[in-house]
Parts: sequence; structure tokens; C-alpha cells
Amino acid sequence: MHEIKLDGYRLGCRIDGGAVTMLTRQGHDWTSSFPELAAAAARLPVRAALLDGEAAVMLADGHSSFHALQTALAGGARAGLVYVVFDLMHLDGEDLSSLPIEERKRRLADVIRRAPDGLPLRYSDHAIGDGPAVFAAACRMGLEGIVSKQLGTPYRPGRSGTWLKVKGVFRQEVVVGGFTERASRGRAPAAAAGGEFGALLCGTYDDDGRLIFAGKVGTGFSSQLAGDIRRRLDQHRRASCPFDPRPSGPSVRGALWVEPVLVAEVAFTGWTDEGLLRHSSFLGLRSDKPAREVRREVNAARTGTARR
Repeated sequence: MHEIKLDGYRLGCRIDGGAVTMLTRQGHDWTSSFPELAAAAARLPVRAALLDGEAAVMLADGHSSFHALQTALAGGARAGLVYVVFDLMHLDGEDLSSLPIEERKRRLADVIRRAPDGLPLRYSDHAIGDGPAVFAAACRMGLEGIVSKQLGTPYRPGRSGTWLKVKGVFRQEVVVGGFTERASRGRAPAAAAGGEFGALLCGTYDDDGRLIFAGKVGTGFSSQLAGDIRRRLDQHRRASCPFDPRPSGPSVRGALWVEPVLVAEVAFTGWTDEGLLRHSSFLGLRSDKPAREVRREVNAARTGTARR
């Protein structure tokens, strides 16, 4: 089955006798960040349930926007914020996790259908079969891609080969390990803390736990956003380089290193032969994913996995 890939934060939702908790993938309680979604889930016609879904801001044209979601979490407008639910693992005392995914979704659709009208809750519908055509349609609509899920499979926490993200554009989560100063025209880079910066120096972890340099990201920042990020960078400054091996060359000349704790999402046009991001652009910081889990992703749409 194939579902639309959303551009938001994945959240679990635990309902227990009217009490609702919104949980990140690491089990952190984010209920206070999404009070309207928790309040909506409390009105579902269930006594107890465990849901899996994604918090996203849906724009008027039907697209989800990661930037709009970050703006909402930073205190901005929250119009269009919804919880899109795509799985149901527990319902009123019954463990559903071992059931086939199509049966879990059938039960989930029934729950959402019986919910009061007007709630910021959505059921993630799907298509069965013909994945290449579904993916092509998603690309024509300008969507991020699709998520393809193997029929007949139980719910499996963590990474699983039964769920496959197929992206229509290159996007990658990266760990920020340093930055360069912003240089004014005709002047040396300014080194005052609390200002802006030139570019973020980013990487991904390999299977041996090494942070591998993946290049720099120097576009996609507003002046206000760059200032906010610079303040966070200054809080995590360190003397030694976190990348292994240590990068060299003009791109890291005068680099300032930081603890590898900030995770950013970037768009880019491809990978160079040296394993660096090509024409990368900043999309936002991700506070829902630990830095240590960030790995270089392989885009199935570009490697032929989707066709297979």
C-alpha cells in the first residue's frame, strides 16, 4: 500500500481513559507542544488506544509545510495544524500490533469516521498496488513523495524494511558539527558571538558511530533565523572537530566546531563523488530526532528500488 509522505513530526498518541499523551519516536512527552491535537484525540470514540501518525501543517493547496510547522511551534500561527493518523496498535484493551497492516488501517478508519466533525484529525488514506503510478502522481502534485508499506505485515517499532520512503526530491537529515563565520564584502569574517554565520558544516553518522563530513549548507536562512541558530551554535561550542576524519580545504577554513547535537533537514540536488551534498539548502532544525540516529539516506526513487 502507498500513502502520501507528509512533511511534519512523527508522533505517537496514547489515549487512556480520556487522558492523552503525544509522544515522540524516542518516547518524549510533547503533549504541551500540541495541546489542540491532544484535545482532539481525547474526543475520539475510544476508551484506550495507541495511534501512530504525523503532526503537520496543511496549507490551503493541500501540501504539508515543515516550515509552517516550525513557525507554529515557535509561537506563530497554528492554522492548518492537524494530526494525520496512519496506524492503530491498540484499541480498548485489544493488542492490534500483530494484525496485518490493512486490518489495522480498517479499524483505524472506523475510529476516525465515528469521531465528531471538525476535529484536527485526519486519516491517512492509501492506494493498493501500482506504486510507480502513485509515485509519479505524487511528483506531479509537487508532494514530497510516498511511503510504501508491505501488505500483511505486523506493526514493527523502529526501522523496518517493510516501510519504504520514496522521495520525489532529495532531502536529508544532517548533524551540525560546526559553522563558518559570515564574511562582509571586502572584510574579514566577523567573529562576534551572537551574530549570524556563513554556513553550517554538516555530517551523518556511519555504522561505526563516526560522524562523516557531508559538506556545508549556506542558503535557506532568513536573517532572524540565522541569528537564532547562531545563538544555539554558540551554546554548544567546542575546541575539537567532531568529524572523523577531519575535513580539510577551503570550505572549512576558519571553522568553529560545536557539539554534534543539532539536527537539520536540507534539500539538495545530489551527492558528489566525494560524498558531499550538492547545492544544499536549509529547510529547518529537527528537534524530534536524536543526532546519533542520523544516517545517510538512499532515495529509492533514484536507485530503482521503487520500480522493483
